[in-house]
Amino acid sequence: MSQGASYAAAGVDIEAGDRAVELMKEWVSKATRPEVVGGLGGFAGLFDASALTAYRRPLLATSTDGVGTKVAIAQKLDRHDTIGFDLVGMVVDDLVVCGAEPLFMTDYICTGKVVPETIAQIVKGIAEACVEAGTALVGGETAEHPGLLEADEYDVAGAATGVVEADELLGAERVKAGDVVLAMASSGLHSNGYSLVRHVFFDRAGWQLDREVPEFGGTLGDTLITPTRVYAKHCLELIRALNADGERPLHAMSHITGGGFAANLARVIPDELAVRIDRSTWTPAPVFGLVGKLGDVPQLELEKTLNMGVGMVAVLDPSTADRAIAVLAERDIPAWVCGEVSTGTTGVELQGDYAS
Repeated sequence: MSQGASYAAAGVDIEAGDRAVELMKEWVSKATRPEVVGGLGGFAGLFDASALTAYRRPLLATSTDGVGTKVAIAQKLDRHDTIGFDLVGMVVDDLVVCGAEPLFMTDYICTGKVVPETIAQIVKGIAEACVEAGTALVGGETAEHPGLLEADEYDVAGAATGVVEADELLGAERVKAGDVVLAMASSGLHSNGYSLVRHVFFDRAGWQLDREVPEFGGTLGDTLITPTRVYAKHCLELIRALNADGERPLHAMSHITGGGFAANLARVIPDELAVRIDRSTWTPAPVFGLVGKLGDVPQLELEKTLNMGVGMVAVLDPSTADRAIAVLAERDIPAWVCGEVSTGTTGVELQGDYAS
């Protein structure tokens, strides 16, 4: 007599999922805030919204994102505890650009086969990054999709909610001619452009992840897996520091992700103003130039795809630029003035050559 069908026979292991939850509890418990109610295991994460009564007119901000094809690098290297920084950075740093403090986050992991230890490592990275961002990880979902994904494949996504006072909202309406653009260094490629990066290094150049690259001071894999820098806490501290005297000299911020420097900065610049960025004010990390060289990628294509060494920018009054640089330096974030807002022609233009 044949055995009847079962969920396990179809490829879904509920017990493995339960084991993954047990392994991740330690890390999730670290990524909390006083407003979190309850713990892991409920159907929904709970956050005490009475904390918002301290605001005059609170605006809730929300963002969602994923990591993209960088997960393929983590899977090839079998290193899964940093991809969470890429996820959290992509989500919470989209919130902070409007001045919002990220309050809580949820994640979603889908995989071909639940390996509890792998899932726990992914969540460990997410939780550690949430701690660094000052946001709570209030819940998530792990789904097993046999037949859709291979056993060792997974993808991750997340969503976060933040809050900002209505009269402290940052954005294009605050930007004016004479403002300067302050660049904050990226930790590397972050989490954008990996389809191009993988095509260049693997398909065109035929390199392997364990290849030692003198320009990188290590292996190709180490450089490609470098986690995204999470700016949220640093940017909030910058806002608080500059606003301490009652003025609001920081007018806008832009998270440099997919689309590159110019396209993302243009999102927070009024249509009637122009920004000129001076490339000579910084030197991109070697990985950016090597992608261009090995792939014969034109500079403008690189700049439309990769962050070129700048992960976040602030647009602010020039009188506070030195103070802003000092505040960020105290938090180990290299920053420098890279451009200026002006009248006349419109749009964002990168000029000159990168410093060597």
